[in-house]
Amino acid sequence: MMEERDFLYDDVEQTKTRFICWIGETSRFDLAITHSEHFFGKILVLNLLSNRFAIIGADDFDEPGYIAHAFDLEEDAADELERYLSQYIGLT
Repeated sequence: MMEERDFLYDDVEQTKTRFICWIGETSRFDLAITHSEHFFGKILVLNLLSNRFAIIGADDFDEPGYIAHAFDLEEDAADELERYLSQYIGLT
């Protein structure tokens, strides 16, 4: 018999995911970037090498050190990832 649960939500939707990998100046980046209505316009970025992820939107780039903290990166690597993601979502 199945156990009863009080779900807050249980949604199924089509998503778009882009897989991208590049070797930068300081480290390698192997990402999965998922677009979903569930995140209210933000993207889900998964670092496949470190198993870290973050839900990122334009407002998160106003938070100093957010990318470095979310992905546990050194400053140079975080700057490189932040430049890529800000271009990806169209901020630059």
